[in-house]
Amino acid sequence: MPFPFGKSHKSPADIVKNLKESMAVLEKQDISDKKAEKATEEVSKNLVAMKEILYGTNEKEPQTEAVAQLAQELYNSGLLSTLVADLQLIDFEGKKDVAQIFNNILRRQIGTRTPTVEYICTQQNILFMLLKGYVQECIRHEPLAKIILWSEQFYDFFRYVEMSTFDIASDAFATFKDLLTRHKLLSAEFLEQHYDRFFSEYEKLLHSENYVTKRQSLKV
Repeated sequence: MPFPFGKSHKSPADIVKNLKESMAVLEKQDISDKKAEKATEEVSKNLVAMKEILYGTNEKEPQTEAVAQLAQELYNSGLLSTLVADLQLIDFEGKKDVAQIFNNILRRQIGTRTPTVEYICTQQNILFMLLKGYVQECIRHEPLAKIILWSEQFYDFFRYVEMSTFDIASDAFATFKDLLTRHKLLSAEFLEQHYDRFFSEYEKLLHSENYVTKRQSLKV
């Protein structure tokens, strides 16, 4: 059987291995600029190679076998989780590549099955990292934080922090606290305008039967 990736192209296993190794380099705090630059180049190169397998090129359609191998390597290596967790370490173009790769692999179907959806169901941290990452990145920007604070959806956080799933409650508290403390003047304006409703809800948290909820509420 002919080798499906050609002499000049790396196999999905090689691409995933190289990308995971390069991400591990970027995760280190004490690396030199030269090593970081080299690792960034390797990350970009391997993300592009991965996209070519999933989307094909002008000359070649995606090959089912190669796509299947790449998906399996992504699951087995835990690289999907790494890419989501370390997205901030990847340059702008690389972030766009990661989004395209993730969307493609998420939509992939085998008959009635969606293997990546099944995988994420067993690795739920990926879903919560995505949720946490995008929301927390947005609320760094005051205009976006204001939209959330002034929205009806903001009050959903009072329910999220009471949820029995510890990871969800912890992430909700972190975001809730960030919204109320990151932009001081904005927070003061919000509390002045929505004092009664906010403290009515907040008072319930302070009297929660859940000890962790009560303790965390005192820290806000």
